[in-house]
Amino acid sequence: MTEKFSEWVFRMRGGLWTLLFIAILFMVRKSTPQTILCSLIIILAGQIWRCWAAGSIGLYRGENVKANKLAVAGPYALMRNPLYFGNYVIGLGWSIIAGVWGVIVFTACFFLLYVCVIIPHEESFLREKFGSEYTDYCARVKRFFPLSPKLSDIFSGFDPSIIMRSEIHTIISTLVGTCIILGVSMCYT
Repeated sequence: MTEKFSEWVFRMRGGLWTLLFIAILFMVRKSTPQTILCSLIIILAGQIWRCWAAGSIGLYRGENVKANKLAVAGPYALMRNPLYFGNYVIGLGWSIIAGVWGVIVFTACFFLLYVCVIIPHEESFLREKFGSEYTDYCARVKRFFPLSPKLSDIFSGFDPSIIMRSEIHTIISTLVGTCIILGVSMCYT
């Protein structure tokens, strides 16, 4: 995979996320109240997780990979990619409303886009910028599955002002997307 392609996918990740949402939307069918409740809980959990991650990283929005410091506190003490994990959880909640095929398509596309392209692109940048500090961090913290971090690392480094500056866009997108999917689901009889 070329560096130019990885850069393009990274820059287009918001648009690609929108296309993935639209694909899920076309698969939505009537859901049971239990399925909708389960989905809403999952979506809310994903958004809360994203807010925690956003408030712990400082600088993350933009078309290019950037970082002025290595984020290692809060959810970054548990996993290296908590924002993307939050995206996955939100998308999983949406795709559950679409049914089993929605979950399969979403999970496969998420894996291909994020795990195979976007995350390696970011990791390359972080490895180059932070060197051994990033290598040591990778040895302590896995991409998505937590080991045993120090509690002091988990409960430090959160700045709630970042949520209103940077994460409000995602919060609004999640709310609007959820309402659209629920509305489409309710149209089926």
